Amino acid sequence: MLFLLLTAGIAAAQPVPTDAPAPAPRIGVVTMQPGEVFFERFGHDALVVADPVTGQATSYNFGFFDPSEPDFVGNFARGRMMYYLVALPLEQDLAQYSDAGRGASIQWLDLPHEQARALADGLAERAKPENARYRYDYFTANCATMVRDALNQAMDGGLQSQLAGRSRGNTYRSESVRLASPSWWMWLGFDLGFGPSGDRPLSRWEEAFVPMRLADSLREVRNSEGRPLVQAEQELLPQRLAPEPKEHQRRWWPWLLLGLAIAGAIVAARQRPRLIAGFALPFWLFCGVAGALLAYLWGFSEHYAAWANRNLLLVNPLALPLVPGAWTLLRGRQPRRWFNVTLWLLAVIAALSLPLHWLSLQAQFNMQWIVLLLPIHMALAWVLGKRRLAVTAR
Repeated sequence: MLFLLLTAGIAAAQPVPTDAPAPAPRIGVVTMQPGEVFFERFGHDALVVADPVTGQATSYNFGFFDPSEPDFVGNFARGRMMYYLVALPLEQDLAQYSDAGRGASIQWLDLPHEQARALADGLAERAKPENARYRYDYFTANCATMVRDALNQAMDGGLQSQLAGRSRGNTYRSESVRLASPSWWMWLGFDLGFGPSGDRPLSRWEEAFVPMRLADSLREVRNSEGRPLVQAEQELLPQRLAPEPKEHQRRWWPWLLLGLAIAGAIVAARQRPRLIAGFALPFWLFCGVAGALLAYLWGFSEHYAAWANRNLLLVNPLALPLVPGAWTLLRGRQPRRWFNVTLWLLAVIAALSLPLHWLSLQAQFNMQWIVLLLPIHMALAWVLGKRRLAVTAR
């Protein structure tokens, strides 16, 4: 007994090695559900680092921006936005989502000790003011992809290797239109504004620009030791708003029926040019303004998803000069000759959208806009684009 006591005393007197590894932090991914404000429609997420000793959880949120920056609106329009990574207590980060009624859940990850420590240290360094800014992109560098990339770096590329070769067939357009659908103007902007690059099928890695898609994919990933990456899931806040919009198949034939119905009504009212002009004026104004915006996004901005947009054949800035002609018709007068030439030119350009849709090697999902707008353009050209109109006082 004396020998055992002496041995225990000697062992207790030995100094504790200073190079003993510190306990690994616990890593989690918080996913916030969509909100009602337009920039909340896609949801949000953040990385959480929980201290193993104190239990204090820090949220690393890549979704902060400063609207007071010089030329913020101009940079937004040109696609040159700067965002920030901000580190703050998890409770404080969740407060704004709780107030808005947005749900939040956390996925606790099973990362090996070295990877968890490297990720925590990297986030702490990245959150310093001199390192926090990054160039924001809606699809390749947003709050979700930054979380994805940080995890992938800590996993030595293991996340990308498991997701890059798989696809569910989703596209930037299908995901954006789905999530924006509760706001009709936002839905319209995405669907009309996407060019062909928005219709390329995405891998599971690429579709992780949507936070909820990233959460789904993490459930199927394994860590470097072969275990499921997601160790546990926990609801932090209940969702009190409308749920995330579901996927649904998009059909173009209802758009065709609507386009033919409007074109038929225009032809039926061909003896009443004032009535037709009352419809044509806002229609041409919309086409002209929308076309000017699409032309700006393609030619003068860095919003690459809007480049080479063939909807410019259907919503054309050339429609703007027709607006004064429609006003002339509303006043019971005859437009000048240039009105007829411009009207037919607009219709011919719109007609090019159909063969280009069939023959193009780079697909663009805009058949619904073709079958809706092309019949209207052709009907207006056929009814109003004549040398002389029987303008009546009716």
